[in-house]
Amino acid sequence: MSTTKSRASRTSSKPTTSTIPRTSTTSSKPTTSTIPRTPTPPATNSLINFEWKWQSNTNPLSEAEPPIWNHYSDVENLIIERAFSNKQSRATLDAYYIDFKDNLQISNSDDNDQRPVQRIVRKREDKHLREERFMGLPVASDRSFGGQYGWVSPFIVQVRRYLGLQSDEFPSKNPDMIPMLVEKAAQGIIEEGKHIGKQKEAEELANRLREKKNKGIEEVWQCCVYLYTLESFLYKTLNAKMRLVGTKQKEHMWRDTVRTLGPFCLLLWDDPYNRTKKEGIELFRGTNLKPEQIAAYKKMAGNEEEYGSFQGFSSCSRNREKAEGFGNTLFIMKVLYAFTTDISKLSEYPDEEEELVTPGVCFRVERVEEVSKTGKYLIYLQLTQRFASKWKICVVIFIIISQGFLLNISFVTTHVVLK
Repeated sequence: MSTTKSRASRTSSKPTTSTIPRTSTTSSKPTTSTIPRTPTPPATNSLINFEWKWQSNTNPLSEAEPPIWNHYSDVENLIIERAFSNKQSRATLDAYYIDFKDNLQISNSDDNDQRPVQRIVRKREDKHLREERFMGLPVASDRSFGGQYGWVSPFIVQVRRYLGLQSDEFPSKNPDMIPMLVEKAAQGIIEEGKHIGKQKEAEELANRLREKKNKGIEEVWQCCVYLYTLESFLYKTLNAKMRLVGTKQKEHMWRDTVRTLGPFCLLLWDDPYNRTKKEGIELFRGTNLKPEQIAAYKKMAGNEEEYGSFQGFSSCSRNREKAEGFGNTLFIMKVLYAFTTDISKLSEYPDEEEELVTPGVCFRVERVEEVSKTGKYLIYLQLTQRFASKWKICVVIFIIISQGFLLNISFVTTHVVLK
């Protein structure tokens, strides 16, 4: 493949509960600075004004205990709010439907399973990162073979081959392929959603993407980023499968996903705005590591020839203070020369200051420090893109990305093209 390409539980202040009027209210997002040359998504996508909740008490009709309200997922909120704004009598989700007349959530399989719902009027003022997105628990995994990892992730390479594209053929360079890719991406999202019982959510995501089918790559990419930032099965499933690259016993699982989520992955990866690599920025990510994992990072720090690589999309924050709230370990990542993307202005959660590290980025462990007062570990990583130069025997560090998260490492000695 050519190595020259275009870079292609939440907390908040107490919300105000509204009565549920039969008319919708719309407003624009607050004015914020924007990504250079990247417009903010239209306000019709926004969840910033309203949020729906369901009562989760064991006996929701009991008055003996105060009500406990749980959030719907972002995509479920979009489905509910659109139906409500369009003055429909109900909104249909995968397991339930919302009866707007009686303000009830009712099971699709049992009419007697009913719970009150409420519509909250508030702006997102979350000051903390979404823990599930920005931190993952360590997962032990052995790698039985290595691969040739470099400028481009093997997953992306296989997507290109599956689609029959040439080595330098990408949607940012060939707009004629965009409608085909968008349709394949939409179909794949729906197929994956059906498989895990999330067909309604998948259809919502797919339909929003299809709205951009005949638009340019800029609008399509913005839509893909927006969908990726939503709290849904999409980013979790995509990264859970991409992290399997390098696992021989499960190779068929990530290769099967090339057909379904591969087109969406390619559209998300082929950033039309980020044509140059970033240098000098710092990114942060918290996690929990076991003593043996800390020891492995320390060992890696002693060898400048050992590199790891990110095989999925990895969410990091540019805000150290927020990332420090997670786990017993803080990764401090210095971007020396790599493709990362600031997606905060396209996200429903701009305060997270999310920077997306793209698949194929490599890293080296610079050093590991322990903070004596807290016992917390600081692991300093240097991120870089690496081109092919010559064959060497090396130790490959496989990063397990689960639902977009940096989790664990294991070592395998193999022949790899160092890039």
